[in-house]
Amino acid sequence: MEPTNRTAKWKTELLDWFKSFVLIGSLTAFIYVFVMAPYVVQGRSMESTLHDRERVIVNKAIYYLKEPKPGDIVIIHPDASGDNWIKRVIAVAGDTVEAKNDQVYVNGQPLQEEYLTQNKLQAAAAGVTLTEDFGPVTIPEGCIFVMGDNRNNSMDSRVIGPVKLDHVVGRAEAVYWPLTQIRVPH
Repeated sequence: MEPTNRTAKWKTELLDWFKSFVLIGSLTAFIYVFVMAPYVVQGRSMESTLHDRERVIVNKAIYYLKEPKPGDIVIIHPDASGDNWIKRVIAVAGDTVEAKNDQVYVNGQPLQEEYLTQNKLQAAAAGVTLTEDFGPVTIPEGCIFVMGDNRNNSMDSRVIGPVKLDHVVGRAEAVYWPLTQIRVPH
């Protein structure tokens, strides 16, 4: 009788382990799909705020609760290719955005972009403007206007137009890699 008891105990133990793995796998998948996920920055469009190959944690749940706001750094998939881009929200539905003489204006007011100080200095030293003139563009309902911080090296709403809210994946919350560069991007 003892071998049968051992077999039953072994099967019960194996079933418990299987249930645990299924539960952990399901929780991990739920968190990855709906709550938070890692993202690798690809390219230089967000320098000097974010750098190529840095890794960020993306909060996917935040925009189920509220809409993106100006200043948010968001992950978008702008087209059917499935590629994800990282950009900064400049304007939201109903806003009018334009740039004149290296200054972005939202609803006629100059946009305060402290995060561009280093980039503007570098552009001025090179004898170029950071943000070429464009607009005005009025953002339709259900859309946002995004731009990269490295304006001379960014494919963004100036080219692709306003981005639909259902193409926003989430908000970049923190840089976690490389370890020496852990920070909250602004």
